[in-house]
Amino acid sequence: MSRAAEILESVFGYTSFRGEQQAVIDTLVAGEDALVLMPTGGGKSLCYQIPALLREGCGVVISPLIALMQDQVDAMCLVGVKAAYLNSTLSPGQEQEVIDALLRDELDLLYVAPERLNQEHTLALLARCRLALFAIDEAHCVSQWGHDFRADYLELSRLHQAFPDVPRIALTATADQRTRQEIAMRLQLEQARHFISSFDRPNIRYRISLKQSGRQQLLKFLKREHRGDAGIIYCMSRNKTEETANWLQAQGFDALAYHAGLDSRTRSDHLHRFLREEGVIVVATIAFGMGIDKPDVRFVAHLDLPKTIESYYQETGRAGRDGEAADAWMLYGLQDVIKLRQMMAGSGGSEEHKRAEQHRLNALLGLCEISSCRRQALLAYFGEELAQPCGNCDNCLQAPATWDATEPARKALSVTYRTEQRFGVNHLIDVLRGANSDKIFQFGHQHLASYGIGKELESKQWRSVFRQLVARGYLSVDLDRFGALRLEEKCRALLRGEETLELRQDVAEKSVRQQTKVALAPDIDIALWEALRECRREFAEEQGVPPYVIFHDSTLQAMCLELPRELEGFAQLGGVGERKLDKYGPAFLAVINRHFDDSDTLAPPQQEPPSLITES
Repeated sequence: MSRAAEILESVFGYTSFRGEQQAVIDTLVAGEDALVLMPTGGGKSLCYQIPALLREGCGVVISPLIALMQDQVDAMCLVGVKAAYLNSTLSPGQEQEVIDALLRDELDLLYVAPERLNQEHTLALLARCRLALFAIDEAHCVSQWGHDFRADYLELSRLHQAFPDVPRIALTATADQRTRQEIAMRLQLEQARHFISSFDRPNIRYRISLKQSGRQQLLKFLKREHRGDAGIIYCMSRNKTEETANWLQAQGFDALAYHAGLDSRTRSDHLHRFLREEGVIVVATIAFGMGIDKPDVRFVAHLDLPKTIESYYQETGRAGRDGEAADAWMLYGLQDVIKLRQMMAGSGGSEEHKRAEQHRLNALLGLCEISSCRRQALLAYFGEELAQPCGNCDNCLQAPATWDATEPARKALSVTYRTEQRFGVNHLIDVLRGANSDKIFQFGHQHLASYGIGKELESKQWRSVFRQLVARGYLSVDLDRFGALRLEEKCRALLRGEETLELRQDVAEKSVRQQTKVALAPDIDIALWEALRECRREFAEEQGVPPYVIFHDSTLQAMCLELPRELEGFAQLGGVGERKLDKYGPAFLAVINRHFDDSDTLAPPQQEPPSLITES
């Protein structure tokens, strides 16, 4: 067995590597650089944790959110890895203790934020230490955030200049070809080996619906399918997160808001409750979720459209990390598109970056409007082909109806042209339906040839036509004219009668029921399962860590199925390393043995194992 495999089993409790993990580890141990794309839950952390233990010196992990560093360090310390962090939550005395330990070569891993790393005194400190590697986690932030409010990500290229002999690894769950190239260029990883795993998360069911009455649609979704489940709901604005969380509380849900405008104590409290308690829903902006290793998030909902397919994939990937069934549920509307384009226009990024973001938003709109398999389209965006429709998205489960919208689309394009491409959707619909508004008479639009030619469709139907024309690139939103629609080159063939157009027919959303609870094996004893979960919960509360840091659900299920009676058998379970075997094994074995004693199905053990209370 290789040294890496020994550490995998003895420290982390797993008997084999997954996918490209072994190759990535070998690359770093050999002193080479790596760029790793691996889906959420794919085991990215092991790719730098094990090399940090194998190489001399301390591994430095650049992590974007200091709120998560405590949990990451706690999880490492529980398995015997010497880890610490440097951030603003430490007192001067605590910070000096970490620095002293680093200088004494006593740390395996050190977590820092990019802002801290780029400070001259931090770089000077690291120059005095033996360093095993640099791990740049959530590397997509170089592209998505580096241009705006996390500019320090763009400065991480200096690591290569200041520490040319220290291998670097950049890791992310999401990056299309353009983003991968930018990460490599910004971080000077052009010569690094690239490891790209499959982006497919087959346990996640993708569902996208037109926003009609957002809150009521969300309430129906939660009540019918996810009552009592842990989940994340994403909103575009801070105010909306708070309003939605308060409203959900009034509806009987355990919901908490999370955004950068809350004070650090409130954010920390809400994050810890989400990680440690069951059935908590967090309503958040995009800053929530990165680095969270909570395996039992059963749904991720978007009440507003994300910026890009990368953002959508990254955020939905926080559901179902345990491999069990989970939902990715999203609502969208044309108003979302206008707001996002306004935000992009006001971004501090370069014009090239803004154009790239516009293209990415258009790709997301295309994903929303397609009538074919969403998973095939999603994977194709990342350069991966899925041969057959997935059978686990809304379009596969219930094929959407389409209609011949050629003539209505031509009318919509025509009225946009005749009103000089100066007006938004509401006014254009009024003209088509022959409304008698003051605005129509103010501009004399009652005399246009397009006036009143669209009475066959209701306003809601016309909104659908305009929205899909924007999504498909026939029209665009002119932000300089407050959301006015303008014609794109693509519309010429349609106006000339050289092509026809099929559009999705908007219908009221129907509930797609599925089993999204953890699916227990049929022969598992439920009473034993609950007793083991209670044992785990008590340990978690005693040590102030999330329950899954003690043992994942999959390990508890293995206990129920394998029914180990001694430490030797317990050590063979997945997720049980040497440290956890010593620390928790006797207590969990006591639960199993007591269960057998109470049920009189097996002879009692020869010796009562130590109780939970006596375990440290």
